[in-house]
Amino acid sequence: MSQTDKKHHQGEAKLNPSSNKVNITKEMPVVVYQPDSRLRHPILLFTEMWQDLLSSRELAWQLIKRDIQAQYRQSVLGIIWAFIPPLIAAAGLTFLRKTGVFNIGETDIPYPVFVVFSMTLWQTFTQTLTGVSGASRTAKGMLMKLRVPPEAFVISQLGQILFNFAIQLIPIIFFFIWFRVSVTWSLLLAPVAFIHLLMFATAIGLFVGPFSCLYGDVNKVMSFITRFWLFVTPIIYPVPKESIWAIIVKINPVTPLIVTTRELATTGVISQPLGFWIASIVSILGVLLGWIFYRLAMPFIVERA
Repeated sequence: MSQTDKKHHQGEAKLNPSSNKVNITKEMPVVVYQPDSRLRHPILLFTEMWQDLLSSRELAWQLIKRDIQAQYRQSVLGIIWAFIPPLIAAAGLTFLRKTGVFNIGETDIPYPVFVVFSMTLWQTFTQTLTGVSGASRTAKGMLMKLRVPPEAFVISQLGQILFNFAIQLIPIIFFFIWFRVSVTWSLLLAPVAFIHLLMFATAIGLFVGPFSCLYGDVNKVMSFITRFWLFVTPIIYPVPKESIWAIIVKINPVTPLIVTTRELATTGVISQPLGFWIASIVSILGVLLGWIFYRLAMPFIVERA
């Protein structure tokens, strides 16, 4: 079924962070469903998507505040947990490298900075993937009761992830200063590559999310995939130059996104420009197609639930 027309009054939902409840301030909309596919009316579909994206800002903001407060409310260390994992990983890998147990060759920047920065980027990538896919489950529960823009739940997850990343930048800046890592003007362009990395993870999450609402095995499969994905991404080692492993690492679409972000923030020399632009185009198209799929799939997920 497809949603093709909205009549009468538009309902407005607001989330109360303290009580985790949604208050209805106006009458709920009367929605008419028809059997024809909404893809037959692309202009109407994109108009609805854009309007709902704009109208979801307030609800998304309320969800962001609620989730961040709930995340650190009953935690003794609070926001420190945001950057403990990459610091522990960097300390352990640096120790193994100095003792000769783990030999990965030379890196362009001091290895502790290399690992901390790379692990933070990877952690943000995986959090975006799992967070956006999990937004479908959250949206399903609320869409069963209320007519609210499903995009609000995706935006709220992205907002929470960006907040955590901002906290994780604190130890990274400290490492840059401590190890005297020089930066160039290209640092200003690093956020562009970082946004493309988040867009790639968001695209995957938008496609996977509706399936995870129907099949519990999807989350387990994605967990195994991300674990293996870590080892074929140059996070704890530089990009290999030769061998079959080097080919596998280079065809990994996440490799040019993470490597370019890291290079723009440090040396300023981009080693994989072609791969970066290909991965960026795939990320942009993936978000657009994933948004359409997410938009069309959620009504069926709610109906089946």
